[in-house]
Amino acid sequence: MTTQSANYSTKHIGSLKNILANDFNGIYGKHFTRNELGLTGCEVSINCIPAGKGVAFIHSHKKNEELYVVLRGSGIFYVDGEEFPIQEGSLIRVAPAGERALSAGNEDMFYICIQAEEGSLTGATREDGIKLPGKASWM
Repeated sequence: MTTQSANYSTKHIGSLKNILANDFNGIYGKHFTRNELGLTGCEVSINCIPAGKGVAFIHSHKKNEELYVVLRGSGIFYVDGEEFPIQEGSLIRVAPAGERALSAGNEDMFYICIQAEEGSLTGATREDGIKLPGKASWM
């Protein structure tokens, strides 16, 4: 189900284990959110690599840096010829030119990948956030 209004959009994609069934141009285990949610400043994908498998190619980007957030599982990350272990809670930032790939260990690995144009962040939460007087039901 998708919900949209002027100031927000939502999409329920179900259980993370269903991600493996998603087909993105012949690549299974990826769910992109940009078009579904109307994202305009970044691309976000929710991903699953099956146990013992890995991304079948090395890639880089022209403009976008990527942030990988490992949610569950473990594996190996490859950047510019170097390999290092990753696990639940690992955060990996890769510059556009970084040549990258990753693989899962002995269990399915779930991760989020966030892409945004390198150098485009003009204000983080402290500089951009505005505290408002309203209250939500739990406040």
